Amino acid sequence: MILKQFKKTFLLSVAAFSLLILLQNCSKKKSELIWDKKFYKIGSQSSLRATDLNQDGILDLVLGAGENEYQHSEKGILAFNGINGDLLWQQETTDQVFGSATFYDITKDGIDDVIIGGRSSNLKALNGKTGELIWKYNHEPYLNDSILKNARFNFYNTILVPDQNNDGIMDLIAVNGGNVKAPANSEKERYPGVLMVIDTKNGQVIAADTMPDGKESYMSPICFSQPKSDDHTIIFGSGGETIDGNLYKILLSDFMDTGLAKAKIIASEAGHGFIAPPVAADITQDGFFDIVAISHASTIFAIDGTDNSIIWKNKIKGTESSNSFGVGFFTNDKIPDFFTFVSRGQWPDSRGSMQIMLDGKNGEIAYIDSIGCTGFSSPVIYDLNNDGYDEAIISINEYDCSIGYVERISGSIINKLIAIDFRNNTNFIIDQQQGFKNIFTTPWISDLDKDGYLDIVYCQYFSPNSNILAFLGMKVKRISTHIKTRKDPVWGAYMGSRGNGVFPLE
Repeated sequence: MILKQFKKTFLLSVAAFSLLILLQNCSKKKSELIWDKKFYKIGSQSSLRATDLNQDGILDLVLGAGENEYQHSEKGILAFNGINGDLLWQQETTDQVFGSATFYDITKDGIDDVIIGGRSSNLKALNGKTGELIWKYNHEPYLNDSILKNARFNFYNTILVPDQNNDGIMDLIAVNGGNVKAPANSEKERYPGVLMVIDTKNGQVIAADTMPDGKESYMSPICFSQPKSDDHTIIFGSGGETIDGNLYKILLSDFMDTGLAKAKIIASEAGHGFIAPPVAADITQDGFFDIVAISHASTIFAIDGTDNSIIWKNKIKGTESSNSFGVGFFTNDKIPDFFTFVSRGQWPDSRGSMQIMLDGKNGEIAYIDSIGCTGFSSPVIYDLNNDGYDEAIISINEYDCSIGYVERISGSIINKLIAIDFRNNTNFIIDQQQGFKNIFTTPWISDLDKDGYLDIVYCQYFSPNSNILAFLGMKVKRISTHIKTRKDPVWGAYMGSRGNGVFPLE
């Protein structure tokens, strides 16, 4: 019965979305579902990234996946042909791979290779053409190391940095941390997160140190170079859903010299940490990157990138957040603005969702809504109707929000892909699917096949009267829209189109 339900076809709901762009787009091209690929038993907390793996001129997609926690899966990492959604290759995993792919040509064959990680210290580099293993992180040699003995938990998204060991290729910054078995609201079994620089060629650790406050870490770091600087700035965070934490800043050169001894606290939160990745964007219009971060307590900090002073701060009371920002120009100025989700209630009893857009100039709430129940995917951003203002595309779930994460959904659930027009305070359904959910995966948008029109690729997960977090099957869809791509999206994927959390300077 479950398999029959899963195989049911669906009706793509693009009519309302078409109204959004009808007056702006005279093209005769129609939005249409190009492919829809189904997978049984598995699910994902990863987000899609795209590169051309088979050298056909069309972008392909990589997604981390897996079965339920601690279960082996043959389909732990998946690469999809962008043309038709067929699998180019798959790679097994011992646990869920929830990170998003970092692309780098390790093998020097002209094709991006894939670095991706997740639970149970899973971090692998794979040949982008074949999916074969190049290396995987092994924590066994470090069990007696005073620092790296702690790096046996989750790997989050990695970031490329300049070559640190003079082997001629870029290296990786990664964070490992977060004991999933630690009880909520308790300091027991909490181990310090580890910030690491890893050799991209072989997976060996070049440098590492534990969080300066000794706290756990769940945050993907970001790293960027300020204009006219030869060095790179790392932003990383500590703490959890119920554990105090800090947001830190350190120069890459200082980290390589003395570990995290010179790390500076630039924001703090009591009773909560920093989980969602921050973003770097120039909101002071001085030509330098500033930092915007949200704590798990839904306090948003805007921090000057030159002197670490607080530019503005806001708090969404009665909510919590593990969701990163979508960055774009939503208001009537040239200062980047910030859109995200927050959850009502307290983890793990989160019940309900709110969507918040903050004016980058002053941190004031310029848009607020409450659609669907709690979820942890992030927005993608583009000017869909060519009016000079960006819109957001989000994935939401509608069900009885009074049901907590550990409870079974007894009623219906529906996943919706929605576009939000902030200027006109309206939203439009792009697609919806009864009996499916999406809790974690951020959509991907760009011109996948270089035909001049925006493509949307996204995931939905089968949810028949089950625990909201259970993996029972999934589908990956590609919609070709009739929205002309006048320029490439800047924020078209999780942590931005380049996956580094940096909103480029103009």
